[in-house]
Amino acid sequence: MTIIRAAAALIALSLAGTAHAAQPIAGRWLTEDGSAIVQVGPCGGATCGRIATVVKAKPNAPTTDVNNPNAALRNRPIVGMPILSDFKDAGNDWRGRIYDPRNGKSYKSIVSRGEDGTLRVKGCISFLCQTQVWRPAR
Repeated sequence: MTIIRAAAALIALSLAGTAHAAQPIAGRWLTEDGSAIVQVGPCGGATCGRIATVVKAKPNAPTTDVNNPNAALRNRPIVGMPILSDFKDAGNDWRGRIYDPRNGKSYKSIVSRGEDGTLRVKGCISFLCQTQVWRPAR
């Protein structure tokens, strides 16, 4: 009887310990408004994303990070700028920070793959979140 209980406990522990990994998010993604392509991939021990290309620039739009609250970063170019940082696999999704160069603010972010092959990018302030759907870039 003791052997059966021990075997059952061992099986229960092994099932409970099975971890699920989030679907990979690496690749090139066109932002929801079509304004930029973001290259997502590994950086250090995390996953990050940089603006690879500006596709649709607004007339007279700045080409540097003029809205950054850190004055030392206001001259960095938009192309190559990191906007997704420190993303870690959280099981069903990826969690990290997203930076919006249009207003110079960073937000908590949750990113996941859609069943249709899209990337669901959520930016949150407290419990209020806004989601964008990014499509694979060609």
